[in-house]
Amino acid sequence: MTSSDWRKILKQLKNKPEIMKKFLKHCKPKERKIGIATKKCERCGRYGAHIKSYGLNLCRHCFREIAEEIGFRKYS
Repeated sequence: MTSSDWRKILKQLKNKPEIMKKFLKHCKPKERKIGIATKKCERCGRYGAHIKSYGLNLCRHCFREIAEEIGFRKYS
């Protein structure tokens, strides 16, 4: 179950508080302190291929799209 999936289910259970409480107790993904799921892209929300250098906090896909706008140049 991805992180977005459990949030969708949580919206569906909004009107059923008892079931929602049980769902949160057993099915909610735990908060991560280390690993790939701790940081996500600020632009698109992806978890993988994260670039945090220079405080960018972007995935590699978004970085390639906006690199020249933020002042990076491609050599070769």
